[in-house]
Amino acid sequence: MNRREALSRVSLILGGTIVGAEFFLSGCETRPLQLSTLEFTDNNVTFLDEVGETILPTTPDSPGAKAAEIGKFMRTIVTDCYDAEEQTIFLNGIGELNEAAKKTFQKEFLQLDDAQKKEFLTEIDGVAKEHAEKMKAGDKAHYFSMMKQLTLWGYFSSKIGATQALRYVEVPGRYEGCIPYTKGEKAWALS
Repeated sequence: MNRREALSRVSLILGGTIVGAEFFLSGCETRPLQLSTLEFTDNNVTFLDEVGETILPTTPDSPGAKAAEIGKFMRTIVTDCYDAEEQTIFLNGIGELNEAAKKTFQKEFLQLDDAQKKEFLTEIDGVAKEHAEKMKAGDKAHYFSMMKQLTLWGYFSSKIGATQALRYVEVPGRYEGCIPYTKGEKAWALS
């Protein structure tokens, strides 16, 4: 499987396109993608770990996004793969998300309890979905859509996500086209 096929499969899992995907599909074309005035801090990474953990929390069966170090994954992808405009949208989105939490709960996002974080991000997700309609008219992606996509991509392509959240067979056996599935079972990891 080549890089293009792998990305296509991951984007199918995520249910759509991944912001910045054109970078991966551009092959050997190189272009400098550097953050000019905006930079990721350790606080940004911690913040993104909490956002990711709210999207994919730890359960009795598997660790959450924080265990997969999703904040570091997002930093790498945004820094290395997003263009300057997408980087700006993403990094400004961290501040916007925190400011919106302050307006709603009079606390910063990191100070909210788990129930408040879930309620808040569910509301922001609704706003991002409404914004997705505008994208058809040429607008850029909503910052929360970027965060959510990167959380799913990073988690399910991490060792933790692929081996503990999904079923995983390191060395596959023979092909079986029909495997019974019972509701509640783990889905299979792609290899």
